[in-house]
Amino acid sequence: MADPATFADAAMQHMASLYTAAMRMTRNPADAEDLVQETYLKAYRAYERFEEGTNLKAWLYRILTNTYINSYRSRRRRPEETDVDNVEDLYLYRRLSADGAGGGRSAEEEVLERFTDDEVKAAIESLPDVFRIAVLLADVEGFSYKEIADITEVPIGTVMSRIHRGRRALQKALGEYGLQRGLVEAAP
Repeated sequence: MADPATFADAAMQHMASLYTAAMRMTRNPADAEDLVQETYLKAYRAYERFEEGTNLKAWLYRILTNTYINSYRSRRRRPEETDVDNVEDLYLYRRLSADGAGGGRSAEEEVLERFTDDEVKAAIESLPDVFRIAVLLADVEGFSYKEIADITEVPIGTVMSRIHRGRRALQKALGEYGLQRGLVEAAP
């Protein structure tokens, strides 16, 4: 059981990363600020139930994620539907291979050299919420699958599926961007 008097010292060090995650979720500075403020209010009210010695950052991310899902997604009548079942595995890699690129370099090195942060951010923001949150928590924030499952309150298999499908959708989006800009050639 945590002492509420220690809340500010323990929790405030995570504000910057929570705000960054909130910006990625809401895509709006005012909404991100509101989301972080609501997260801290809920966390403060529930801090007595927090078990000291466990991962405070993951606990705060769980509150942030649930608050986002409950508050912001519920405003929409129906969640956005996206068909990512047709996204081919290794889509981007095959596009890069068709370009004759490589020379012993990995597909990741090729992509990072050719894309700017803006294109990558736009591709991430184009993902449906469930995939974007899972990919951001794993690849940007560095949480383990188990921690993400705890944060999002879904089974670990669902987390793994969402991360996999989100990454595949990113590959496709960045591959299409590369084709449009002439960075890669279409596969034969």
